[in-house]
Amino acid sequence: MQVRTLVDAGPLIGWLNASDQWHDWSVSVLSGVRGPLHTSEIIIGEACWNLGGNSRPAHALLTLVRKGAIHLLHPWPEHLERTQELMIKYPNMDAGDASLVILSELFPQAAVITTDQADFTVYRRFRSQKIPAIYPAKENEQPQKGRCAKRM
Repeated sequence: MQVRTLVDAGPLIGWLNASDQWHDWSVSVLSGVRGPLHTSEIIIGEACWNLGGNSRPAHALLTLVRKGAIHLLHPWPEHLERTQELMIKYPNMDAGDASLVILSELFPQAAVITTDQADFTVYRRFRSQKIPAIYPAKENEQPQKGRCAKRM
């Protein structure tokens, strides 16, 4: 299976919530991805919760999964030990972020699409490698490679 992108909850939330601060960026970036998006179940759960639980946007997200526009990858239970290692190393890391770091290790050619630049510039895969990521440019900063929409 070819996995070129891994998507975090933030862009999924922004994509489906027009009032989200990252809506325009999320629509731009996710619309430019060729083929399905990939993520983990815990990221879908986090996004649904942040979209209001049993709400129209959460159901829209679940429909995207059901119709194959978003593919779920399953790092657990096989990689639970690595999940714990990561969460111990990075005290602010939650299980969702850990799942994306693990998936980045399993699919090293994939870029993580995230709004969480502060954390994903700190996290490391394979214990020392930066994680390829696409995230919004900081305010008052020109978009640079790795920070703007690009075709996947």
